[in-house]
Amino acid sequence: MTTEEATTPDAALLDRAVDVLAGRRIAVVTGAGVSTDSGIPDYRGATSRRRTPMTIQEFLGDEAFRRRYWVGSHLGWKAFAGTRPNAGHEALAALESAGTVAGLVTQNVDGLHLRAGSRAVVELHGDMRTVTCLRCHSEFAREEIAARIERDNAYLAMPDAVELGPDGDVAPATWEGFSVPECSVCGGFLKPNVVFFGELVPALRTRAAEAIVDRANALLVAGSSLAVNSGSRLIERAHRSGAPVVIINRGATKGDRRATVKIDAGTSETLASLARELGVPGSLP
Repeated sequence: MTTEEATTPDAALLDRAVDVLAGRRIAVVTGAGVSTDSGIPDYRGATSRRRTPMTIQEFLGDEAFRRRYWVGSHLGWKAFAGTRPNAGHEALAALESAGTVAGLVTQNVDGLHLRAGSRAVVELHGDMRTVTCLRCHSEFAREEIAARIERDNAYLAMPDAVELGPDGDVAPATWEGFSVPECSVCGGFLKPNVVFFGELVPALRTRAAEAIVDRANALLVAGSSLAVNSGSRLIERAHRSGAPVVIINRGATKGDRRATVKIDAGTSETLASLARELGVPGSLP
């Protein structure tokens, strides 16, 4: 089973979370756990296969690593296209539409929050929709680069099933002979607009995420262990401002000691329940 098992949140904790969040403008931080019910595994869940993501140093330093990454990333991008937002994504979009959520910061690159209807979104670790040249900074739509990859690598077919990673990378069976796409403007290295391990989040994006937290007076964290500093700094920022913090996640997180309420449960059902209890109009699962 690749999706997150449904878990009913503890009723008393859910009631406490509703009491904490009711009447407040909420900033949201999400991680890979929000997307597991859409078929995208997380990094650190109990059922997740341990994998070593590509680092920026490997990508820049070795053509073999770039070749391997581009095969996996292309297959992963195509697999992402077949995923759909789940009840958790939809609940957060409904909360934003109702004016309860002030904005959302996601560590995910799958684009599912936007597809669910959320608009005030900062994709902290980037997205799979665009590709940038690291030399001349020209930007390309992912569809354009994908078409070039398939034109130049006619043998590359989408397998019936792939082991998709949360960063959109797939472990390919082979990448021998693969033609790596180059910038059509200057011939430089192309890289999807995702933040690799070992790479810094762009400062403008960090400031936009901080602004969402600053505009709110409560913080809701969903599906993130907060092991990455870019997420844990936001919870510290909210805590220093005196904002209450609600965390929904399976297992411990780096921010648990800052949590006003911690709900150890699946995100989809818990977020849908929270949205109902907070009076979001319309029907949610």
